[in-house]
Amino acid sequence: MEAWSGVKVVVLVGGVGGARFLVGLKALLADAEITAVVNTGDDVWLHGLRICPDLDTCMYTLGGGIDTERGWGREAESWTVKEELAAYGADPDWFGLGDRDVATHLIRSRMLRAGYPLSAVTEALCDRWQPGVRLLPMSDDRVETHVVVADEDGSERAIHFQEWWVRYKAALPARSFASVGAEQASPAPGVLDAIASADAVLLAPSNPVVSVGTILNVPGIRDALRKTDAGVVGLSPIIGGKPLRGMADACLDAIGVETSAEAVGRHYGSRQCSDSGILDGWLVQTGDSADVPGVAVRAVPLLMSSVDATAAMARAALELAGVGVD
Repeated sequence: MEAWSGVKVVVLVGGVGGARFLVGLKALLADAEITAVVNTGDDVWLHGLRICPDLDTCMYTLGGGIDTERGWGREAESWTVKEELAAYGADPDWFGLGDRDVATHLIRSRMLRAGYPLSAVTEALCDRWQPGVRLLPMSDDRVETHVVVADEDGSERAIHFQEWWVRYKAALPARSFASVGAEQASPAPGVLDAIASADAVLLAPSNPVVSVGTILNVPGIRDALRKTDAGVVGLSPIIGGKPLRGMADACLDAIGVETSAEAVGRHYGSRQCSDSGILDGWLVQTGDSADVPGVAVRAVPLLMSSVDATAAMARAALELAGVGVD
């Protein structure tokens, strides 16, 4: 893999799907420089602790500490703290914090309160886990995804994305999404430089609305993708008209985008044919089709059934981005 020394790849990722994609990419590019720009719109303060679900999922997955069956949280987890909080009647009771996971949140919260930015905190946490990928939060500023939902009586209210996703399992009809704080936010240190110097930029098969979409809401990131000399290629999270995982269809419905590989590709748009588009290439599942004007579309297997299968997906994405793989 010596031929890959010095190759630079940037990936925009969310949580479980993004983390699994990074594992395959890392296996393919053992000697390359991989930077993951991670969604932080799901982050939330709970019980006095700052929870960063997507950053932690990527860190644990790449570092070998993830619960592989659930795809999130620590392996061999216990739940004594959660049970004690419930005994006290502490709200919220719908979000479970595992005992091992709490340690990560304690360290993060202590460092944040001491004045360290999230990017520096993430780097410090990664010193333990050695993920082999540079994990960058999309922003050091507080940006949180909120959901405007409709209640049974027709009234509307805004709730944090985590409440909508975890407590209600996206069952409450979503009217719209808001990236609270995004307009005032800046990309975290290193994000724009990584995109500008990349040989390829990939959009992982993560939620296009509340994962990749939230990253794109941070001022400067979309423009950086449009200006980079690297090829920008996305991998569809929609296979056969259904989300690869999770409830992305509920998110797409809320913004008026059909749950199909073609519609999501058009939602991202072409760098050549749109003033705001970001794609040069778009990978869809074998058997699916997509017509995305100005974007090269290729059909390949997109099921992350194994590390080798995921590495093959990554290889196809890099080839479409114009980066040859030995």
